[in-house]
Amino acid sequence: MKKFFVIALAACTLAPAAQAQEPGSYSKDSAFVVVKANPITSIKDQNQSGTCWAYSSLAFFEAELLRMGKGQHDLCESFLVYHTYMDRADKAVRTHGDVSFSQGGSFYDAVYCLKNYGICPQEAMPAPGSLYGDSLFNFNQLDAVASAYVKAIAQGKHKKLSLSWKKDLCNIYANYFGQLPKSFKVDGKEYTPHFYAESLGLNMDDYVSLTSYTHHPFYTKFVLEIQDNWRWAESYNLPLDEFMEVMVSAVKNGYTFAWGSDVSEKGFDARKGTATVPSGAKDNDKTGSDAARWTGSNDRNNATIAGGDGELTITQEMRQIGYDNWTTTDDHGMVIYGIAKDAKGKEYFMVKNSWGDYGPYNGMFYASMPFVAYKTMNILIHKDALPKKIARKLGL
Repeated sequence: MKKFFVIALAACTLAPAAQAQEPGSYSKDSAFVVVKANPITSIKDQNQSGTCWAYSSLAFFEAELLRMGKGQHDLCESFLVYHTYMDRADKAVRTHGDVSFSQGGSFYDAVYCLKNYGICPQEAMPAPGSLYGDSLFNFNQLDAVASAYVKAIAQGKHKKLSLSWKKDLCNIYANYFGQLPKSFKVDGKEYTPHFYAESLGLNMDDYVSLTSYTHHPFYTKFVLEIQDNWRWAESYNLPLDEFMEVMVSAVKNGYTFAWGSDVSEKGFDARKGTATVPSGAKDNDKTGSDAARWTGSNDRNNATIAGGDGELTITQEMRQIGYDNWTTTDDHGMVIYGIAKDAKGKEYFMVKNSWGDYGPYNGMFYASMPFVAYKTMNILIHKDALPKKIARKLGL
């Protein structure tokens, strides 16, 4: 996912895990009534870094551990980012720069890391920013140095590469993140990253990515064509109505999920703490889109997500056009953990962000159902959260 668009103004210190609020209660200082809110860990601050994918995916797994009754954990973003950037640099070099190298990533990077490298708690590595005199991540200099270095290796006129380039890049990251721990202690017990990941009891094969686009057949898997999906991970493709059914059903049945979305829309208002699709936001430009070819006669493509109250009604075709003409972009990763209603009874998803304690809702916000239907790129979710009839269609 691309770099985030807002830099949080306040740092967030770790606090006890947020508790699920009782249905019918009001969120703090909010006009929203909670329908269902599942436990999550505390809000963090990615600060000046394009690491939303790391914060959101690990926040999702922390929420999964809470759901599974395994208590509160603070998983280390630095460990995940370090390994991911080294792997992405390797692929960029192997493809002579055809695979982009940037700060962004995908939810699958966390899945891959836990499965292949393990993970460690935050306390096993230096606090973000502490090694270069900051209190949070600040990748302005790191990105300039690392990107220039990888580009020089990947696109340089080399007859033969010295394999020492990886060691040099590791040294750059070690200066920002600290050395990757080979072992560490938690509650007096010694772990390796692999052993610690295994001890958590999270089976990475239980997690699936879902999306909803018409340029690939429904109920099949395809590689979502976005730059930050550089590992070429596959997502299951669902019609819009079933895609939304999965998300609503999951929350109401006690599940959270990692949510990838476009937050560059005018309806995304960080100051108000809401994300909506205003009725004047419709984009009728179909230039370059083959949405009409894939939509229309197939009633699976005619599902609508009603707007109302000044919002657009969202269709499958609108989603496809937004993806095809670049008005829907891969911007930001977050966690959806609840559902709430406003004073008019309109439902919103409750979203945990990673911009620190900002805005009227202390680092979380409310995304309307039309916004989520329109601007969701993909989600990462436990396969057991899918309604059984939909899981069967996907062969899960």
